[in-house]
Amino acid sequence: MMTNVIFIKSVYKTAQLPEPEYPEFAFAGRSNVGKSSLINKLINRKNLVKVSSRPGKTQSLNYFLADDTCYLVDLPGYGYAKVPKKMQQEWQGLIASYLENRQTLRCVVVIVDLRHSVKVQDLELVTWLRSRNIPLLLVYTKLDKLKKNDRQKHASRLDAGFSVQPRDRILFSAKTGHGKENLQKYLDQFLD
Repeated sequence: MMTNVIFIKSVYKTAQLPEPEYPEFAFAGRSNVGKSSLINKLINRKNLVKVSSRPGKTQSLNYFLADDTCYLVDLPGYGYAKVPKKMQQEWQGLIASYLENRQTLRCVVVIVDLRHSVKVQDLELVTWLRSRNIPLLLVYTKLDKLKKNDRQKHASRLDAGFSVQPRDRILFSAKTGHGKENLQKYLDQFLD
C-alpha cells in the first residue's frame, strides 16, 4: 500500500523529465474519466492529485513519488475538444514520446468510464500501446454510478470491444474504493 506520496513536478517537455531512477506507472484516459480521483483513492489521499470538473485541466505529465519506490504519472486527458488544436498536438507529441521512449515505464493504466461503450480514442490508445508492446491495464471506473445488475453487462460490452478477458481488467470506484486492492496488487507485480 502506498503511504508516503509527494508531488515532484509537472513536465511540459521531454527535457524536463526527472532522472529515470524509479519504475513508473502512467495513468491515461479521456478528460473527466476520473484519473485524478483514482490516483487519490489509490494513495489514500483526498486531494494530492488535483481533481477538476473542468475537462482539459491537466496539461502536463504530473509526477508523484510513492514511498521512494516508484513514480505515478498523471497524463493529460484526451478527447476534449475545447482545448486549442495546437495545445492538443503538443500534448500528444509529449505523451507519445514519453510512452515510447521512457525506459522506466512499467505499465500504462488506461482508465475507461464503465457507463459508456468503447470510445474510439480509448481503443486507439489501447491498440497503439499493444502495437508497441507497452504493458497496459484497463481499469473501468465509476462503478458506483451503475446499478449492480448493470455493472457486469457494461463490463462485458467493454471487454468485447477491447478484446480482453475479465481477468485482464479491473472494475473500480474512487468513491467506495472497490478495486483498489486489485489495482495495488497488479502494480506491485512490476516492483518485484
